[in-house]
Amino acid sequence: MNNSLIIIPTYNEAHNIKRLIERLIKLNIPVDVLVVDDGSPDGTAKIVRKMIETFPDRINLIERSGKLGLGTAYVEGFKFALEREYKYICEMDADFSHSPEDIPRLIKTVQSGEADVAIGSRYSRGISIVNWPLRRLFLSYLANLYARIITGLPIKDTTAGFKCIHRKVVESFDLDRISSNGYAFQIEIHFRAWKAGFRLKEVSIIFREREEGVSKMSRTIVREAVWRVWSLKFKSIFGSL
Repeated sequence: MNNSLIIIPTYNEAHNIKRLIERLIKLNIPVDVLVVDDGSPDGTAKIVRKMIETFPDRINLIERSGKLGLGTAYVEGFKFALEREYKYICEMDADFSHSPEDIPRLIKTVQSGEADVAIGSRYSRGISIVNWPLRRLFLSYLANLYARIITGLPIKDTTAGFKCIHRKVVESFDLDRISSNGYAFQIEIHFRAWKAGFRLKEVSIIFREREEGVSKMSRTIVREAVWRVWSLKFKSIFGSL
């Protein structure tokens, strides 16, 4: 077992998951992979099970009964990582919007002591997004600005889902109290880490629109992010975070 784990939540990612895992396995640093699949009807989990036969010590799979959400998938992944003593815990999407080759930079930032949470940021150096429609870009930028203003977070990409987190940060969370999903989950993780006194650092990446499959974005996810920032703010004020 290696000391770094990459958690990848999946739902209908059969077109991407094999290529993604192969690229992660080929990285010049030792990392393990955990796929948390939400009962994908397209056979995503079946593909991962087949790959485990080849890399039994590097690839892991949690199969869930249905589409239970991004936040709960990561919470299960965090618990898996803590139980198995992983020191560096990474999050990334399965759709190649995050480049596997950026993983070493994120892990190195935490390993070197520069930060406790290294965030793959789309906005730390201007806007680094490829092939997004203007409307979605505008919505994302405003959502991050809104979250920063309400919460006070000292980062520009509050909703980033590409990161490396030191084990001690995850250990500080009461994982059973984290209930956010979607973008709100990422905001909550950053906010809780920051409020606990851990150091956050943005590492500039190029974010690319997914090549295969369908985006999981929905109005429900947007609405949750809008009200969740206020919930986090008030909980912080009244000491119930």
